[in-house]
Amino acid sequence: MVEKQQRSGRDPVAFHVHGLTKTYRSGEVDVHALRGIDLDVFRSEILVLLGPSGSGKSTFLNILGGLDRPTSGEALFHEHNLTKMSDRELTMYRRDHVGFVFQFYNLVPSLTARENVALVTEIAANPMTPSEALAIVGLETRQDHFPAQLSGGEQQRVAIARAIAKRPEILLCDEPTGALDSATGVVVLEAIERINAELGTTSVVITHNVVIAEMGDRVASFANGRIADVQANSARRPARSLRW
Repeated sequence: MVEKQQRSGRDPVAFHVHGLTKTYRSGEVDVHALRGIDLDVFRSEILVLLGPSGSGKSTFLNILGGLDRPTSGEALFHEHNLTKMSDRELTMYRRDHVGFVFQFYNLVPSLTARENVALVTEIAANPMTPSEALAIVGLETRQDHFPAQLSGGEQQRVAIARAIAKRPEILLCDEPTGALDSATGVVVLEAIERINAELGTTSVVITHNVVIAEMGDRVASFANGRIADVQANSARRPARSLRW
């Protein structure tokens, strides 16, 4: 890995990843999704993972989120080694510390926006109310609408509200604008940006869109299961100014 710019060693580290590999078996062929990843993710930063489909971004994100296990290497969340946790411990880790946002919204069609968010707040240890979470993403007037009554961008913002309602330390976003047009995607990115600014949530955002990388503190470029480069942006570009 080539890292041309790195944040100060004094910055608290949320994740320390070393030597991470992941190999899948597909028929008689080994698929090397990750080929030795070394990376620190700093607390309260926006880290953008940039690269083409199949470069290892989602596999890496799933390991950080406790949804998958590596073949070898370590992924530490603070002092906790995710690669050595039991299934129950990973479930507790996901419940207490991580919010997920995916390209597809995965809302329950028969529940209102407020009720979809309440699915998380009812099991979280120290949640905000569904109304508070929806207000953060600008949907305070749409709480009683069902998914079919909401636009794609509004549904994605409900998904973000659901992810952050439990006050997670980590927000992991896999192509959150992938199904949206530019103008709608910018509104979704503004919600992620606001959550990072107001709650201090460490945010990792996957994209193949070079323009979106400009909103991050740092950009890790993936290629063929490796990190080819890590760059620090001299200044984060506001999401509202992005166009693609």
